[in-house]
Amino acid sequence: MKRARLIALTTLLLASPALAQNRVEITADQTVMNDSAREVTFTGDVIVIHPNVTVWAPKVVASYGEGGTTDIKTFVATGGNVRLKTDEQDATGEHAVYTPGDQLLRLTGNVVVNNASGTVNATELVVNLATNVSTFTSGGGGRVTGVFTSQ
Repeated sequence: MKRARLIALTTLLLASPALAQNRVEITADQTVMNDSAREVTFTGDVIVIHPNVTVWAPKVVASYGEGGTTDIKTFVATGGNVRLKTDEQDATGEHAVYTPGDQLLRLTGNVVVNNASGTVNATELVVNLATNVSTFTSGGGGRVTGVFTSQ
């Protein structure tokens, strides 16, 4: 299948207002833009490259408002094998949702976060990018677990 490439100047992923003009590059096997539904769907080995994070997922759907693709309302990565990597950490899960309006990133489903100090496992990770607070939770009677290495 021919690879489709879309390069956009947008706040598509993990962008604070100060980073709104950063370049975001998205590569996928297929890209479908549905203006009537106000969404863009990327499928097949999707890679999103933002200056602060790289995301890999089988499927990514970006919903946008009246302002078009620079007015992102939600960014959803799905497919059971979602990975978010920054310079400091590497996180995996089954589903990720980012909402620029409230600056919240939710990663759910067998969440594993690795960084230089250790590994945390949970059912859900919620990162408030406005406050830099990360909250790990586990459901169904499970517990959040972590293994840390002293420096």
